[in-house]
Amino acid sequence: MKSVFSFTRLFFTLSFKSFLHPKGQQPYTMCFRVKFYPQEPIKIREELTRYLLYLQLKRDLYHGRLLCPFADAAYLGACIVQAELGDYDADEHPADYISDFKLFPKQSLKLERKIMEIHQNELRGQSPALAELNLLQRAHTLDTYGVDPHPCKDFTGTTAFLGFTARGFMVFQGNKRIHLLKWADVSKFKFEGKTFYVIGVQREKKLVLTFHTSTPAACKHLWKCGVENQAFYKCAKSSQIKTVSSSSIFFKGTRFRYSGRVAKEVIEASSKIQRDPPVVHRSQLGQSRSYNSLSHKQLIMNMEPLLPALSSTKEHRDTSLGEEESAITGTGAEVERREQEVEEGEEMGSLTISDMAYSPCASMLPTPVEEGQGGVDFLFQSPGRLLKELHADPEMQAELQAERERELAREALRQSLCSPSSGRQQLGACIRSAARLVAAATVILLILLPLLLKT
Repeated sequence: MKSVFSFTRLFFTLSFKSFLHPKGQQPYTMCFRVKFYPQEPIKIREELTRYLLYLQLKRDLYHGRLLCPFADAAYLGACIVQAELGDYDADEHPADYISDFKLFPKQSLKLERKIMEIHQNELRGQSPALAELNLLQRAHTLDTYGVDPHPCKDFTGTTAFLGFTARGFMVFQGNKRIHLLKWADVSKFKFEGKTFYVIGVQREKKLVLTFHTSTPAACKHLWKCGVENQAFYKCAKSSQIKTVSSSSIFFKGTRFRYSGRVAKEVIEASSKIQRDPPVVHRSQLGQSRSYNSLSHKQLIMNMEPLLPALSSTKEHRDTSLGEEESAITGTGAEVERREQEVEEGEEMGSLTISDMAYSPCASMLPTPVEEGQGGVDFLFQSPGRLLKELHADPEMQAELQAERERELAREALRQSLCSPSSGRQQLGACIRSAARLVAAATVILLILLPLLLKT
């Protein structure tokens, strides 16, 4: 499985003590996730590795994490259908065969028709491996390819999403990328309490970006993600990776070092693999099975049950419109009017990152919370009781307590440095210590000098 892990990681971010919690319900489900996305999927040699990356990107599309304009969404959806259903067959596939499959969080009638058009006309004859490769090639050109969006607030209080990719550090607001800082221009990541700092260089000038998370634990997790992504994509060798501190040299901050191979080493190791290609076991959704036997769960197999991404206000309106469409059984004029409304709504904008909230300790397995649990604003406005429940793990409580103690120490030091009387006292103590040292040296010289003269 060496090649499989070239661009993927099977990782368990929770300790068994916290993962196998007594309150948990068996059986436990372990999930496979891509952690570092390859910058150029075409360089992945083995088909099995490409298939695993394809599964992750399909999940990202479903959750609204991989944003794409209408044309790209239609093409990616058609690639998924071609890879898992094969060529279009009029005898097996009814006129609306796409409508039973949920590929996107916002899936309109116009989008489904475009997917069917591409699937029937442009992708015919493509094997599952080729269709998956075409999806990877198109997906890696999108801004949000490989982004695990971390919700936060900028200095104005506006909700923003931070992401780390092979290209660098990105900031999104809605469906717009407002910042891209390439890894070569990123100097350091730092955090203090709930404040996250990105220090870099832009146009030959020092740049400091400041963001605020909901809890210190979320900020620490964001910092660790930034450090390990910077090391993975920026360093040429793993031996160049250094241990970094979250704070300045005057305070004891969190220390962290990414351990593992970097991107360049992974590519070099993959090119040296000499073995027979492993067998890829895909979901059996080929032409040999009738359409009626296909189900939504079968289409997204090899992935745990998915939750739709939380919708923004605009998405709620579009979703409601789509539900009304399916319920309408009126005249042809009414259907035509509804279709026109859908097209107008689709032209208003592309898919957006929803206000999704993550557990800071489990963002490595990122799944948006249910709508009833609230979004980013709810996370920032949660009362202390809810935050305490969110971080009920003893290790997390110890980290929070240590962070509070460090904050108190910093505050005490700031007050002592700013107080004039305290400064005078410290200066007086230093003078007295120096005087005592001089007096002791003088006494020693007076005792030793006569002895030296006699000899």
